Amino acid sequence: MNILVLGSGGREHAFAWKISQSPRCNKMFVAPGNAGTATIAENVNIKVTDFKTIGEFVITNQINLVVVGPEDPLVNGIRDYFEKNSQLKNVLLVGPGAAGAQLEGSKDFSKDFMNRHGIPTAKSKTFTIDTLEEGLNYVSSHPTPIVLKADGLAAGKGVIISETAEHARETLKEMLVDAKFGEASSRVVVEQFLKGIELSVFVLSDGTNYKILPEAKDYKRIGEQDTGLNTGGMGAISPVPFATPSFLAKVEEKVIKPSINGLKKEGIDYKGFLFIGLMNMEGEPFVIEYNVRMGDPETQSVLSRIDSDLLEILEGSANGTLNEKTFSVSPQTATTVVMVAGGYPEAYEKSKEITGIESVNEASVFHAGTQLNPFGQTLTNGGRVLAVTGMGESVEKALENAYNGVKKISWQDEYHRTDIGQDILKLLK
Repeated sequence: MNILVLGSGGREHAFAWKISQSPRCNKMFVAPGNAGTATIAENVNIKVTDFKTIGEFVITNQINLVVVGPEDPLVNGIRDYFEKNSQLKNVLLVGPGAAGAQLEGSKDFSKDFMNRHGIPTAKSKTFTIDTLEEGLNYVSSHPTPIVLKADGLAAGKGVIISETAEHARETLKEMLVDAKFGEASSRVVVEQFLKGIELSVFVLSDGTNYKILPEAKDYKRIGEQDTGLNTGGMGAISPVPFATPSFLAKVEEKVIKPSINGLKKEGIDYKGFLFIGLMNMEGEPFVIEYNVRMGDPETQSVLSRIDSDLLEILEGSANGTLNEKTFSVSPQTATTVVMVAGGYPEAYEKSKEITGIESVNEASVFHAGTQLNPFGQTLTNGGRVLAVTGMGESVEKALENAYNGVKKISWQDEYHRTDIGQDILKLLK
């Protein structure tokens, strides 16, 4: 099979790395890719939302399967574009259409969907500039902390937790009146704060059947001990010890089955990944949010634990035969540490030379914000630059392997958290 992976981050490098291990993988392309994907695939300089050029490339290169990494092309309807084109409609594609992608593209739609199908989630109300006064009164009378979410896509930055009613009022005004997140915050979902332990559960569906992938926990804050600004993710760990078999059984019954069945009932043929952000509240699962693709850096840990041929499973999702595919997971632990540019998630510099990647042999190095210069040197090209994933029989061993890999890599102003997984180790004691 000829495969096209869309995206340029660590998630897409992990997909390309895992898919390329399949004996059925013939040619692999990544658009636009990065310096890491260039070592195992052919990078193609096409934007992920340039559907016309993507379609032409797929036809010219006889692509059999398209794997969509990021959310933007899904929310903007890449599946719908393919299905409406006579030359593309039979190309297998992993990722939902625009209707299903609303689960991530609109927080308001997502909350309504959960409420319609009895899926446990935080209580919420949605406000616009026309209902600003009602919204201000609502947050003033609501217990704090309180969560405000931009309805649309805001590059992972559209969620704000307010500790006081005054801060919540100011934030609501900034989002609705000052368009803090542009069009994404023209509607704001205000919801109760859920207290517990967060984790991510990943499901791959073919519209009827599903496979539950390894769960993971990620680390969003830039600073040690989960302090400072939110980022796209500073690390991840899988499996998660507090996700016991009994808890995951509740997740399947109370969240996964009603989600998949709800999509079917609403006439949404959902072929792709469903990433469920959960809160474990005293052993009960509550959905924080849906995403319609895999997470980053969770993908690096999750795919490292899948023993099956990933290409077979992706094909099953795309053509509706997922129930016929075998699926096995390694009992080992995978831990991922993200190395970022100094200053991230605020202003940072690019084009710093990276050294030491080739000397890492105890861990896998996944590229995110990297590029090759004309001399073949690998340079930084983003905020999150590399993700280093270690495997081991225990959490300690997996972390040891990951951090030993991190130690061998350097560039000017590199930063990483040194406490990834330490909270898990405390739980295990």
